[in-house]
Amino acid sequence: MNPSELWVAYATIVRKEAIRYLRVWSQTLLPPVVTMSLYFVIFGGFIGSQIAPINGYTYMEFIVPGLIMMSVIMSSFMHTVSSFYFAKFQKTLEEIMVSPTPYPVVIAGYVTGGVLRGMTIATLVMVVASFFTDVTMAHPGIMLLFALLTSVLFSMIGLLNGVFANSFDGISIVPNFVLTPLTYLGGVFYSITMLPPFWQSVSHGNPILYMVNGFRYGFLGVSDVSVTLAAGLLGSLTAGLFIYTWYLFKTGRGLRA
Repeated sequence: MNPSELWVAYATIVRKEAIRYLRVWSQTLLPPVVTMSLYFVIFGGFIGSQIAPINGYTYMEFIVPGLIMMSVIMSSFMHTVSSFYFAKFQKTLEEIMVSPTPYPVVIAGYVTGGVLRGMTIATLVMVVASFFTDVTMAHPGIMLLFALLTSVLFSMIGLLNGVFANSFDGISIVPNFVLTPLTYLGGVFYSITMLPPFWQSVSHGNPILYMVNGFRYGFLGVSDVSVTLAAGLLGSLTAGLFIYTWYLFKTGRGLRA
């Protein structure tokens, strides 16, 4: 396929993925916005008013970046895992796989769909947050970098989950038993400096900690971890997962009966 044909194939997949979540916006965009609004009201408003400032910021200001990142993680993951799994279930994936479209283009198309949904929800949550507190951006470039890399990474993880899932229940195991605990323990609602030394060390083994803090640095200019290390870790994980996903597509594992 020449570059023009590759672009058409990629754009077609992205268009399909975008229409998929925009058409049912009341199910894909509204619920996370409402959920984050409740977090802002309960944790930021009611509980946060009783908590001392963290790193010089009010509790509401401190949790805004973490809540945005949490919405990006869950939305990006759920988009690709559900889209890819149902493509397998309805046999529409076979039409893409037998086409001359290279596997990296197929992967990029699905991942871009997850990124678009993740970034759309991040923007909506940021708008909602502006009604509760002043939304500042100390380093917009870093903020955007971490948001995009995190969205790409979890779109990729969702795609992998979709590849291996053999039933509808299989697409809910990772978000319920892996992503949710790691996200809540990833510094969304607290600074790890508030923890005892042992639990601080344990927290450094949670990759979501680096994503949340890198994004928080872009917003507030404060972080519990090295931003350079966080960006390097995020970039390495993303590249590694892309290569592994490409390998699965080439071998047909999870894609062919």
